[in-house]
Amino acid sequence: MNVTIFPSTARGVVRAPASKSVAHRMMIGAALAAGESVLRGVEDSEDMLATLDCLTALGAAYEKDGDRLTVRGVGGDLSRSTGIFPCRESGSTLRFFVPLALLKEGTSLFTGAPRLMARGADLYGEVFAGKGIAMEKSPAGVAFTGRLTADDYAVRGDISSQYITGLLLALPLTEHDSALRVLPPVESRPYIDITLGVLRQFGVAAEETEENVFHILHGPYRALTADVEGDWSNAAFFYALNALGGDVTVTGLSPESLQGDRVCVELLERLQKGFCEVDIAGTPDLGPVLFAAAAALHGGRFTGTRRLAIKESDRAAAMARELGKFGVKTQIEENAVTVFPGGLTKPTEPLCGHNDHRIVMALAVLLTQTGGTIEGAEAVKKSFPGFWEALRGLGIAVRVS
Repeated sequence: MNVTIFPSTARGVVRAPASKSVAHRMMIGAALAAGESVLRGVEDSEDMLATLDCLTALGAAYEKDGDRLTVRGVGGDLSRSTGIFPCRESGSTLRFFVPLALLKEGTSLFTGAPRLMARGADLYGEVFAGKGIAMEKSPAGVAFTGRLTADDYAVRGDISSQYITGLLLALPLTEHDSALRVLPPVESRPYIDITLGVLRQFGVAAEETEENVFHILHGPYRALTADVEGDWSNAAFFYALNALGGDVTVTGLSPESLQGDRVCVELLERLQKGFCEVDIAGTPDLGPVLFAAAAALHGGRFTGTRRLAIKESDRAAAMARELGKFGVKTQIEENAVTVFPGGLTKPTEPLCGHNDHRIVMALAVLLTQTGGTIEGAEAVKKSFPGFWEALRGLGIAVRVS
């Protein structure tokens, strides 16, 4: 799908979509609880659909009516698990479900897009070394054999917080208490805090006994009825439109949210004031939109960018390539990206979405300034299927072909 955007100024009110990060975790909590949970605000993005597929594989059942999701959980009993978990392109789904699948003895196979299978779950091989769990890759996917037991675990904190979340979600359902040590440096700590908050909602306790060391209490998940809060990660694209001269009010967000990406407002304000250095190690999903804003404003240097290479695309390289089509120069280092100021012009060729929702949405923000076309714009379905309609609602001229 191609999308052409014409130079426009965004004005109006838009509601942030529900948080994908929070929804993943709440859906899993509902699946693990006994009884029926009702979650309001679960949208039909590709990542949410992947998690729903895996809830079914785990043995849970669900009904969906619009954004209202009713889940009948397994109560910790995985005897009905199919052992085959289709993760599509969702790294969160893959890394969250590996420890959950291992609550049942045997072999579980995880399938999905080739890039996901290649980058997906390697750290678990290190985490489970000596724990009686084997990992094997094949053309069919990634298989894990063994059983997750209560124990002391250690996991690196500089690869992806999703591994940490997967263990935090699963270990309460092992036979007794466990410990999890997150080895420094710990990046994306706000995502760990989101997980701890969701566990509390479901009546599960994981206590931080010392910095980045968690004592996980054995105990059941309790069913609940709750709303999924708004998503600061996707709201950042609307705030970026404000930084470029728009007048957009974003509703549905909690200023007290544990989501680290709520810092987007502060970071965009800094970029508006002039060239500055920004550390995004804790909020890597903001990388593309901040690069785009810097390109249209005064430039910027971004550190903590190493992990952008293992997202849906190599996000630093992808943005550098597309910014070059605007005449903007960038420099990529091992753990930093510099976007140089000046030179923003209308692209002379179509932009590529790199099959990455955040790349597409970041480029869309820039095109409101210059006009132009994005190829592969359907990637927004991964997290924000209504993005193009939301832009139209703000007065942005969008043509889909």
